[in-house]
Amino acid sequence: MKPELGVCYYPEHWPQDVWARDAERMMETGLKWVRIGEFAWSRLEQSEGVFTWDWLDQAVETLGAAGLEVVMGTPSATPPRWVLDKYPDMLAVDAQGQPRKFGSRRHYCFSHLGYRTEAARMAKAMAERYGRNPYVTAWQIDNEYGCHETTVSFSSHARDGFCDWLAQKYQSPQALNKAWGNIFWSMEYDSFDAVDLPNLTVTEANPSHWLDFRRFTSDQVVAFNRAQVAAMRPHTDAPLIHNYMGRVLDFDHFDVGDDLEIASWDSYPMGFLEHVLQEEDDAWKAQYANHGDPDFQGFHHDLYRAVGKGRWWIMEQQPGPVNWAPYNPIPQDGMVKLWSMEAIAHGAEVVSYFRWRQAPFAQEQLHAGLLRPDSVNAQGQIEARAVYDELQILGEIEHVDADVAIVFDYESQWAWEIQPQGQGFDYFRLVFEQYRALRKLGLNVDILPANTTDFGARKLVVIPGLMAWNDALRGAIERFDGQIVVGPRSGLKTPDMQIPPSLGPDVGGAKTVRVASLRPNVRLALRNGGHVIRWYEDIEAGHVVETTNDGLNIMCQEGHVSYLAAWLDQDAYLRIFATLCATAGMTTENLPDGLRKRSTKDQTLYFNYSNAPVTHGDMELASGAYLWVRASER
Repeated sequence: MKPELGVCYYPEHWPQDVWARDAERMMETGLKWVRIGEFAWSRLEQSEGVFTWDWLDQAVETLGAAGLEVVMGTPSATPPRWVLDKYPDMLAVDAQGQPRKFGSRRHYCFSHLGYRTEAARMAKAMAERYGRNPYVTAWQIDNEYGCHETTVSFSSHARDGFCDWLAQKYQSPQALNKAWGNIFWSMEYDSFDAVDLPNLTVTEANPSHWLDFRRFTSDQVVAFNRAQVAAMRPHTDAPLIHNYMGRVLDFDHFDVGDDLEIASWDSYPMGFLEHVLQEEDDAWKAQYANHGDPDFQGFHHDLYRAVGKGRWWIMEQQPGPVNWAPYNPIPQDGMVKLWSMEAIAHGAEVVSYFRWRQAPFAQEQLHAGLLRPDSVNAQGQIEARAVYDELQILGEIEHVDADVAIVFDYESQWAWEIQPQGQGFDYFRLVFEQYRALRKLGLNVDILPANTTDFGARKLVVIPGLMAWNDALRGAIERFDGQIVVGPRSGLKTPDMQIPPSLGPDVGGAKTVRVASLRPNVRLALRNGGHVIRWYEDIEAGHVVETTNDGLNIMCQEGHVSYLAAWLDQDAYLRIFATLCATAGMTTENLPDGLRKRSTKDQTLYFNYSNAPVTHGDMELASGAYLWVRASER
């Protein structure tokens, strides 16, 4: 694979007489792809059924004739005002019963069948017009599902859809009552229509009720996306893509990805550091303020490679300061190059920058582009061109499966949000901290869904926090010869979110008797080094290999399967994972803070996220620098 570069462009924002020069400059920058159209519904259809295609026809012709390949976006993330006038009840509703009003974007409820039909109609109209256009060679459906907390809606349409979803799943109210344990607090129902949404209850709603509602909500995103896919498929053979976000966990991305050819995501390392990584303290954020977290991007690269079944892009790469985080510093010079190369080392087919020219109006005025508002090249353009030049030297980049994999499960995120049993318990964070430790050991990491049936030739598989077991994953574990480490909190529930008769986790010879959540200032020392933090389980076990200084059983083994019954700090994870890797025949290296690596078939990329130079063996990398090392030089 030879990676390519792209950019997001909004021809409707600029006079037509600048389009040709913009396209020429994009080619001069080394860009191959240009995404357009995803927010342009009001210009394409100013009133129902009255289309104005001429300007978009001209934009496609201008960009394509210059040598660019067009990614056409369907505009369902920004329905115009006339659509809301047609469907005044299409707005999503928050947990307090307040509608999410018009005047921004993503102002629709996934459960509204009228709007779903409207979005599919528009997608079909665009596919009919551009589906066979030789310049339109890929499609993006909608934009950033779930952004601005817009997945979960408590509208009347969501309630009606949920009742029908429950009827299809359980077939009888009696089966639902049993699955949810509704005898508790006299919550039994005699009809599906009697079931309400789980918000605004006096105290916590039934966790099984909540979990089914979250499953239903995720299915609505899948159905919304699928409606556009079905409308477009007869009219285009080009790949269909969606651009996911960072740490948006309220729908199952694997399920959406099953209907698409390519996964992409929008990578904003510094924005995410400030806005999304809320657990990190001020000192950490100050250290990485001009660089981004050293592992957050890598985690999502690996996640979306899995969602895309091996094919993935960066649809929006941060090119400079953004406008939407609590604080928005300027990236250190060189970081746009580093972020781009890191994505390429993880297997990205395309890295596309957001956006071409900084907008002088509306909500994103202070969001940098590759060009300044006055059309002068910004630092992002300079670095994008440098990436292109370097890619010509690097040539083909071939991805290989990692020796290590982590199983990631969206449903487990919902379950532990619903019933955290401790303020500090967050499933994403649990997985991410284990991923961070594996990366700090210099390892490539693949991410696998919870329905994986085969771990392949990998040597270590990590399964943290999996709410409930499934037969597919159990079969993969039984057939796997490598090392497996499970836990904590894996298998502690049934799919109905009840405690299983085995008391879980039913692996590694462990039985969980009690669970405990720890305050942030409580740390339990392990005898072999490191600490238990946030969570541990009181387990009965056979062969115990890790205990606290006070004698609590923390890790046990049965054959090649270990159960880790606690959330650990980085020192403990590094030590334990290094030992498991050695047992599995893998070599590890403890990288300095901020330094990471990613290996392809023929090269290894070392890159420094730190705000200071780092030394590793004979290598010294300046802050924000990277180095490709050929396989023969490793």
